[in-house]
Amino acid sequence: MDEKLKVAILKSAKSMYSSLPVLLGVILLIGLISTLIPKSSYHVVFSNNILLDSIIGSGLGSILAGNPITSYVIGGELLKQGVSLVAVTSFMVAWITVGLVQLPAESILLGKKFAISRNVLSFIFSIFVAIITVFIVGLL
Repeated sequence: MDEKLKVAILKSAKSMYSSLPVLLGVILLIGLISTLIPKSSYHVVFSNNILLDSIIGSGLGSILAGNPITSYVIGGELLKQGVSLVAVTSFMVAWITVGLVQLPAESILLGKKFAISRNVLSFIFSIFVAIITVFIVGLL
């Protein structure tokens, strides 16, 4: 095997190994939440209105920001619970791109105006991306 390939495989394995605790924690948390929160309560939050669901999904994703790997797991579980695709898509996009938790640090490092502008635009675009994605998937 080529030496570069060995190094790449080793780095990938280490990365996967280091992300296992996070994934395990998310899976356990999802199991706890799905046990404690009845399936019918998701329909109280999400109304199957494309615009409203995308705004709510983006809002939740903005507040509960995290890394991409966990968003896939959470998104899949939300879809299993009957949450609309547009809500899950906007949640996942906002989860990754909008960071209200990191906003103070981002403001200090990159400037308050830039940080707020980036987060507001990311929130708005997460809604548009979700609606366009669901429209395109509906065409397929």
